[in-house]
Amino acid sequence: MLRTAVVGATGAVGRELLALLTRPGMPPIRLSPVASARSAGVDIGARIGLDAQIEPVRALNDVDFATMDLVFFAAGAEVSRQVAEKAAAAGCLVIDNSSAFRAREGVPLTVPQVNPESLRHRPESNIIANPNCSTIQLVRALHPIHRLATLRRVFVSTYQAASGGGLRGLAELADDSRSVLDGRADLAPGRFGPPLAFDLVPQIGLLDDHGAAHEERKLRSEPRKIMGLPDLRVDATAVRVPVFHCHSEAVHVDLERPVSAAEAEDALAATDGIRLYRSGDDPACPSPRTVEESGADRALVHVGRVRVDESQPGSLAMWVVADNLWVGAAYNAVDIMRTALDHGWLG
Repeated sequence: MLRTAVVGATGAVGRELLALLTRPGMPPIRLSPVASARSAGVDIGARIGLDAQIEPVRALNDVDFATMDLVFFAAGAEVSRQVAEKAAAAGCLVIDNSSAFRAREGVPLTVPQVNPESLRHRPESNIIANPNCSTIQLVRALHPIHRLATLRRVFVSTYQAASGGGLRGLAELADDSRSVLDGRADLAPGRFGPPLAFDLVPQIGLLDDHGAAHEERKLRSEPRKIMGLPDLRVDATAVRVPVFHCHSEAVHVDLERPVSAAEAEDALAATDGIRLYRSGDDPACPSPRTVEESGADRALVHVGRVRVDESQPGSLAMWVVADNLWVGAAYNAVDIMRTALDHGWLG
C-alpha cells in the first residue's frame, strides 16, 4: 500500500487531489491529509463529500515523513521551501505543486504527456516539480504542433480564472460580484490586487525590472525546460479574468515550415488528452463554462479556433482551454505518480 500524504489538503488543489486519489482504479493508497494546526482533526473527506476512507487532517508539524512513501505538496511555495526538502531527505518522493523547485537543476519539471522520459529514473533530489497551471495546458497543445513543424516562437495571452487564487480567490470574486450587482462601488483590493469582479487585471504577480510579471516569467521559462527547447522564444501576457474556473489561452506560433489548419487539427486530434473542436462542431470552440461542465472531459486540454495567418507563412493560431485545478494542477500531479509507478521506481 502506498503511504501518501497531501500537504495543503484543505485548499482548492488539495481537495481535488484527495478526490482524484480516492477514485476507482487508483492503486491501494493509505491517504493522510495534512494542513495547518487549525484544521487538525477535521474530517475533510466528509466535508467535501467523498465516499472513501480518509484519515482526519493532521497538522503539518505532527507528520513523520519517514513513514510516508509519497507526499504531494499543494500549500504554496513558502511551505514547500520550508518543508519539502525535509520530506525528501526523509526518503519519500515529493511531488510539489508550487514554484519553489521548478527551475532547480536535478528536479524534473514534468508533464507526462510531453516529457515522460524525465521520470525514467527516480531523481536523486527525491523531488518532482509540477509546472505552472497555464504552462501545462500550453505545452500539451504545443507538443503535437512542434512534432508536426518545429516551433520557432510562441506568443501566448492567458485569461486566468479566479480559482488560480485558491478558495480565497473564488470567495472574493463571488462576494465582490454580489456587491457590484447590489450597487456597491466601494470594493477593497484583495487576492488579485484590484477587485476582479466585472473587470480584468492584466498583471499576475510582481513585475521585474523589464516589466514582466511573475506569471509571465514562468510561461517563458517552463516550456523550454519541459520541451527540451532551451532557445525557444516565448512572449507572454497573463491576465486575471472574472471567471471562476478554467484558464483560457490565445496561442500564436511561428513554425519552421508552413502547415495548413487541417494538418494542425489532425495532429491535435490524434494526440491523447486533447479534445479538438473543428468548425461546424457544436460547440464550435471551447469556453471556460463548457469545459467546467464537461464531466470526465475536465481532464482534457480543449483546443479550438485553429487557423493560419495567410499573410505570414508558417504562422498558426489556436484557442486553448483547460481546467486549471485538474489539468493544471491535481490531475498532472497524479499523472506524475502514475508515470513513476509505471517505471517501477515508486511503490
